[in-house]
Amino acid sequence: MISPLLDSLLDPKNVVLDLRSRTAGEAVWEIIELLRASGELRKANEFFSAVMEREEKSSTVANGGVAFPHARTGLVEELLLGIGRSRPGVVFGAAENPVHLIFVIAVPQQMVNDYLICVGGLARLMNNEERRAALLEASTPTEFLDRLRDED
Repeated sequence: MISPLLDSLLDPKNVVLDLRSRTAGEAVWEIIELLRASGELRKANEFFSAVMEREEKSSTVANGGVAFPHARTGLVEELLLGIGRSRPGVVFGAAENPVHLIFVIAVPQQMVNDYLICVGGLARLMNNEERRAALLEASTPTEFLDRLRDED
């Protein structure tokens, strides 16, 4: 079952199903821009820099073509989640395979527990190969989130 915290972060307006970007930085920016456009993130440029700095220190790419770029920062007051999907895939650093599902997480500096619940929950959900395949086939943001929540 998906945690109530993670469920509260899932918003169709913060999901882009057809990322135009082909590089990590461009894809992360595209998702951050979505959060900015929704009014949830005010300091997009600064947050982007924090995410990319974090990504340079240690890649957030996981198995199965999934990445969790994030930053714990004083730039946000609440946990935010933006999601991007790329069917052709995005090149993330030295990762051997392209990344198809990108979960950008903005974490307030002091919010360690909620951050761990969010990332842990997403990682658990993304360990399921059938779920990842279903997410790649979703045709709308709402359908994508329903498939993410689906426990089958």
